[in-house]
Amino acid sequence: MKILSQLLAAINPQRVVGSTQVEITDVINDSRQSREGVMFVAVKGVAVDSHRFIGDVVAAGARAIVCEELPAEMKDDVTYIQVENSVIALSRLADEWFDHPSRRLRLVGVTGTNGKTTTATLLYEMARLMGYKAGLLSTVKNVIDTVEQEAKQTTPDHLTLNRLLHEMVEAGCEYAFMEVSSHACVQRRIEGITFAGGIFTNLTRDHMDFHKTVDNYIAAKKMFFDALPAGAFALVNADDKVGDVMLQNTRADKYHYSLRSMADFKGRIVESRLDGTTLELNGNQVEVLFTGRFNAYNLLSVYGASLLLGFDPQQVLVKMSLLVPVAGRFQTLSSPRGYTAIVDYAHTPDALVNVLDTIREVVGTSGHIITVCGCGGDRDAGKRPMMAREAAVRSDRVVLTSDNPRTEDPDEILRQMEVGLPDDARPRTLTITDRRQAIRTACQLAQPGDVVLIAGKGHENYQEIQGVKHHFDDREQVEEVFAGETN
Repeated sequence: MKILSQLLAAINPQRVVGSTQVEITDVINDSRQSREGVMFVAVKGVAVDSHRFIGDVVAAGARAIVCEELPAEMKDDVTYIQVENSVIALSRLADEWFDHPSRRLRLVGVTGTNGKTTTATLLYEMARLMGYKAGLLSTVKNVIDTVEQEAKQTTPDHLTLNRLLHEMVEAGCEYAFMEVSSHACVQRRIEGITFAGGIFTNLTRDHMDFHKTVDNYIAAKKMFFDALPAGAFALVNADDKVGDVMLQNTRADKYHYSLRSMADFKGRIVESRLDGTTLELNGNQVEVLFTGRFNAYNLLSVYGASLLLGFDPQQVLVKMSLLVPVAGRFQTLSSPRGYTAIVDYAHTPDALVNVLDTIREVVGTSGHIITVCGCGGDRDAGKRPMMAREAAVRSDRVVLTSDNPRTEDPDEILRQMEVGLPDDARPRTLTITDRRQAIRTACQLAQPGDVVLIAGKGHENYQEIQGVKHHFDDREQVEEVFAGETN
C-alpha cells in the first residue's frame, strides 16, 4: 500500500483532479482486476482502448485513474491523473510500485532475432555455476532463483516484469537475465528498467506482421541500446551488419564479439560434431556440449558478457564446458535404428539456414538430411515460401507440415509455402498437414547415418488450432516413434 503522491512522483502529470493523499492498494491496467483501492492505468492498445472501461473500474472501487483523456463524468472520491502517454506512465508507476527492483540487480538484456533464449538462459546458468543467485525471464520460462514459472510472453508486460524482478530481489538474486523483444521496445515495456548490460545477437527478417518493414524492426531493437545508461555495457555481434547500428547512440561502453574478425571477444570453431564442439575463446580452447556456428556465437556472447560482469576468466572457461543446450534448441535424440533426430525452434528463414548448414557441415555427404517444417498462422506470411525454399535447397527430403495455424486454414499456409519450392525439389517434397504423421513419416524415411530435423516449435508443448491450444510436443512425438522402433 502506498500514498498516491509517492506514486505520482514517478511520472509527470499534466493535470490532477482530486486528492493525492489517498491510499493505493495496487496498480493495475486490466479492468477485470479492479477492486477497492486500486490505481487503474487506462492504455490505448492496438486492439482495445481501455479508457472505455474507466466507469467500470470506478464502480468496482478504484481510487485513482491514470489516463490520457479525462472522462466527462468524474466522481468526487476518485482522483483522476491526466498524462501525455499512459503507456510510459504505466512503466514508471510499475517501477515505483515495486520499489525500483532493476536498480537492485545486475540485469542484462538480450535482443536480436535468433539466439535470445539460449544466450539469456546460458548466462543465468553461468551465474548459478559461479555461485550466485540469479533470475531469468525468457520465452521458455521465468525463473526466480530456482523456482520456475510459466512464461506467457518473451518479455512480460510492464507490471509483471517489475513484479518478477521484485521477486528476484526478495529471493536474494544478485543477477538477472532477460530476453528483450522488439515488441517490448515499441510498447515501452522496458521503460524505467535499469540495465547493467545489453547484448545484440543478430537480425534477420521476422515479425513483419507487426513492424511492417525491416527498418522499423531495426529501429525497435535499437531503442533498447539507445536507452542503456552510461556505465552499462553494450555487447554486439560484429559479424552482423546491424551490430554497429545498435551502438550508434548508446551511452553504454561498447564491445564486440566475432568469429570472423578481430574483436574484444574473438572465437573460432576448432572442431564441430553432432554432440559438441571444440571452441577457441580469446586463444583458449574449451569443449562445449553445443553444435553449430550459431551456437558458437551464442556461447561467445555468453563468454564476453560473463567477463564484462566481472566473473573470473579462468572459472568462466571451466564452467563453459558444463553448460547444456536449452530445451528445443538443437536437441539431439538418437534412434535405435541409427539415425539422429534434432528438435529445434528455428522458425525464421535465417534460423533454418543456420541449423541446416550446421547439420550438413557435420554430416557431410555420408548421410541424408530430412527436414520437417511449417509456418505459423496469423503471422508474417511473406516468409512462408522462403522457409520452404531454404529447407528444400539444404535438405535431401522435405516434409512440409502444420505448425501453429492459429485461426488460419493450415492447408492454405502450406500452399503458400509450396510456392517457394524450386522445381527440382518438388519430387522430393511431401506435404502432410497432420504434424504427428509428418514427423512419423520423416523418421520412417530415415536410414542409419541420416538426420531428421524437426523445425519450428522447439520447446513448445502445444499446437494452436482455431484459437485452441492442444497438447503437442515434437520431442515426445520423436520418442514415441523411437519406442516403436525397439518393439
